[in-house]
Amino acid sequence: MTAVSSGRVLSFVALFALGVGWGLTIPMAKIAVSTGHLPFGLIFWQLVVVVLFLGALTLLRGKPVMMGRRYLRLFVVVALFGAVLPDIFYYLSAIHLPGGIMAITATCTTMFALPIAIFLGTERFENLRFLGLIFGFIGILLLVAPEASLPMGTSAFWVLIALCGPALYATEGNLVAHWGTQDLDPLQVVLGASLIGLIFAAPLALVTGQWINPLAGFGKAEAALVCGAALHAIVYAGYVWLVGRAGSVFAAQSAYIVTAFGVLSSMVLLSESYSHWVWLALAVMMLGMFLVQPRPAKRVAPAAGLGESG
Repeated sequence: MTAVSSGRVLSFVALFALGVGWGLTIPMAKIAVSTGHLPFGLIFWQLVVVVLFLGALTLLRGKPVMMGRRYLRLFVVVALFGAVLPDIFYYLSAIHLPGGIMAITATCTTMFALPIAIFLGTERFENLRFLGLIFGFIGILLLVAPEASLPMGTSAFWVLIALCGPALYATEGNLVAHWGTQDLDPLQVVLGASLIGLIFAAPLALVTGQWINPLAGFGKAEAALVCGAALHAIVYAGYVWLVGRAGSVFAAQSAYIVTAFGVLSSMVLLSESYSHWVWLALAVMMLGMFLVQPRPAKRVAPAAGLGESG
């Protein structure tokens, strides 16, 4: 096997592993809220795990932890739009929605990102990608409109709440792409933003009475919180590595695996089952995501990995 072909195999293996890991965080979130834990307490401890993992990884790479005033706007935007605010909607919807539905709504990040990018002038209107937006909208309608689409007693309102997370992620991604990362690599950005996020999440958890002491009565929900946060940190680091190795367009294909494995793992771990409307919505959303995503400019080829970047 040549170096190029072995590099392609490694990239595809990494892509699959990242999708599986991210997909598994969805049932982990469902388990984390199963005993009554509320968003702010969960968000605080999730950020703690991310800071510990990415902080250690950043130092091992010989990179400094950057927290100067010049980075404050960037870190606040990423913290609010990429962590604290979307996670509020994420955990609130996790209380009320099946994990499989949450996995499907997660695909909407790409749908929201395109119109925001067109508004900011970083993308141009394309008929094919607009068609993808239409399919995405149809997928949402298939989730909320038919009476039999959601489990009995589940309000379509919570699907709309779940969609707020992808909308915020899309906003964050576009703003960072528009402003740049001020010579920081992505791990430094996420680490700095997570530290800022702790400043928001800690007082909110205390003031609202949502503080969690994970050491008091550590059980299945607390273990799921730690595992989900650790998985998130690991797969994010892996995603950054894969972007450096194979390009952002290739790495973005992990979204298909995240959605599929999020649905399947929720079926296995949470014993969920879905109506035919949900499966139809999944198929339509996947098609929409395929059409909306930008086409690769060139074939995937090995490049500098994360550890090899300057």
